[in-house]
Amino acid sequence: MSAPVFISEGGKLTSYKAGDRFHLCGTEGRHAGVVQRRQPGEAIDIVDGTGGRLRCVIESVDQSDVFLTVVEVLQEDFGPYEFILVQALAKGDRDEMAIEAATEVGVDVVLPWQAERSIVIWRGSRAAKSQARWVATVRAAAKQARRSEIPAVAEPVDSKQLTTWIKDTTAAGGLVVILHEDATAPLGEIELPAVPTDGSKVRIALVVGPEGGMSEREVENFTAAGAQLRLLGPHVLRTSTAGPVGLSLLSHLSGRWG
Repeated sequence: MSAPVFISEGGKLTSYKAGDRFHLCGTEGRHAGVVQRRQPGEAIDIVDGTGGRLRCVIESVDQSDVFLTVVEVLQEDFGPYEFILVQALAKGDRDEMAIEAATEVGVDVVLPWQAERSIVIWRGSRAAKSQARWVATVRAAAKQARRSEIPAVAEPVDSKQLTTWIKDTTAAGGLVVILHEDATAPLGEIELPAVPTDGSKVRIALVVGPEGGMSEREVENFTAAGAQLRLLGPHVLRTSTAGPVGLSLLSHLSGRWG
């Protein structure tokens, strides 16, 4: 069984080496030492949210101060593609359900989208609070999935801004896919962009609409900007499930899942 994950609040872990001592404190230390009552001799992982991972063994515990011995230092590579979920705001926390499951699947970036038919609206102080809740959701989901990378939550965009974003992404060689029930070509047969030789990453984005679907104007603008319409399967999925299912398929096709 893999070791539980705790997040380092001190930035990247590249300066550590096997045999070093690590002090886990603060909120994460309290979670390990007080809430979970971790004991000396147990294995835990420390991650920095950007792919760095320390495999450690607990040396001693004093309430929220947990002292660890570093056993192994890893910098995990997730391949040449950057997976992005463009998730429309949805009612009933279905958008948060979507980004939670997408994080567990392996999404790299979440882009909140204020679609024309989104019932939920982010404005003013509510926008900041809602985005902060999304950040907390992906952070918790990343720990649950024992990931070393925490997905970024981008600033929300409206449909006009998303059209520009799609145009810029496709012009740079990226792939933007709109999951839509009227599409005829299946997502499973899509051709992924070529892998760059310079080591840079290529964006692959899935666009998932709200409960009422995308407007015809949005679909027209997005496809004119370079997005492709694709069908996920024979059934219509909820906005909370379409993104994670699509990302699972793309993770397989790209080789990220081996």
